[in-house]
Amino acid sequence: MEQSFRHVDPNDLLIFAIVAELGSFSRAADRLGMPKSTVSRRLAGLEARLGERLLLRTTRRQALTELGGQLLEHARQVAAEVDAVTALSEHRQAIPTGRLRVSMPSDFANLLLADTLAAFVALHPAIALELDLSPRRVDLLSEGFDVVVRMGALPDDSLLAARRLAAFPSGLYAAPAYLAAHGEPQSPDDLERHESVRLLSSGGEPATWTLLRGKHRWTGVPRGRASANSPELLIRLARAGAGIVGVSDYFALPDVQRGALQRVLPDWCLPSPTAWAVFPGRKLMPAKTRAFIDMLGLVLGKAEFGVSHELPHA
Repeated sequence: MEQSFRHVDPNDLLIFAIVAELGSFSRAADRLGMPKSTVSRRLAGLEARLGERLLLRTTRRQALTELGGQLLEHARQVAAEVDAVTALSEHRQAIPTGRLRVSMPSDFANLLLADTLAAFVALHPAIALELDLSPRRVDLLSEGFDVVVRMGALPDDSLLAARRLAAFPSGLYAAPAYLAAHGEPQSPDDLERHESVRLLSSGGEPATWTLLRGKHRWTGVPRGRASANSPELLIRLARAGAGIVGVSDYFALPDVQRGALQRVLPDWCLPSPTAWAVFPGRKLMPAKTRAFIDMLGLVLGKAEFGVSHELPHA
């Protein structure tokens, strides 16, 4: 008996408990959402493994055997645990809860989302939000992140999925005092006579500027004595008169509204990088993750709700 019991499938105990509770194979099959023949076959298989009958069945009624009565308590415990797990899952889906680990660029968080992140924490008291704002590119899966925000093109990865959040139009900006002292460029070629504060590329070199106007395209690396890997710092430098900066219009907007920066070559723009929310590519997304991604989409105003794009295979 002991050896046989080790090989009992808990699912068969669950089926037995429901059959015993409802007193009918048909009603049990309806409850379980499976054919009556499957219920009968699974119960017969359980009896075979135990070496004894659990139910005495006639055309009109069924009764528990002695072993069936003894086993029913254990089977009901299995059913209760299944119900508890189901209730926990439904609760977690209805009320976002748990630790939420998010990685995003520091400038993205500080310049665009500081107030929103505070509101998210207040709105979801059952979520413990952990933000990683380091410039490194985290490994979402091995480091246990729920969501990462990434800019620009995404690498191929069949284990991840992504949702487009927004495109960020970008342009050139400078402080009015700088332009008053050095003149305002009238064409991209004029940039060769100006100072710039430049974003460092991932390779550590100042990023090339590509300016677009309709079908026209200009590419160059303006001179400059200051460069950094932080758009937020570059904006501060430009605001202080260190030169012309190329940044997202969203990032520059507060300073433009205050008169601390103004648009340079307004007919020309830089390519618009896209922000993506990247998450494990699984069908069942935790409520905490969905709530956070939906918040990002709502705030940025360009989210494509309910549409996830599987990243192509490597």
